[in-house]
Amino acid sequence: MAQHIAAVTFVVKDYDEAITFFVRKLDFELVEDKVIDDDKRWVVVGPRGSGTRLLLGKAATPEQLRCVGDQTGGRVFLFLETDDFRRDYERMLAQGVRFNESPREEVYGTVAVFEDLYGNKWDLLQRR
Repeated sequence: MAQHIAAVTFVVKDYDEAITFFVRKLDFELVEDKVIDDDKRWVVVGPRGSGTRLLLGKAATPEQLRCVGDQTGGRVFLFLETDDFRRDYERMLAQGVRFNESPREEVYGTVAVFEDLYGNKWDLLQRR
């Protein structure tokens, strides 16, 4: 049996503000948005043309709410790989995405750290 990770849970404060960030600012696609009950939805987003998905899970407890914006204890959380760093960097800047640094060249490629709507750190990365 072949296996793959279908989605990674991304804890959010609000479904709609998270959808807006991912779809408008990062140009992700909204894959699914289904109401489960009054306060719970099945919301899946992901980079266009990619099989990678984030399941947006609304924080439902104080403990979960404390994790919003700090899902990895301050380390880079996710790596958004692109085939055109400059295109995506410029588009994200124009959309108001906050970068913590200027793009830099590393042995593995071009990279810059940015923050999502809650402050989680991501790498925008184009490999060599």
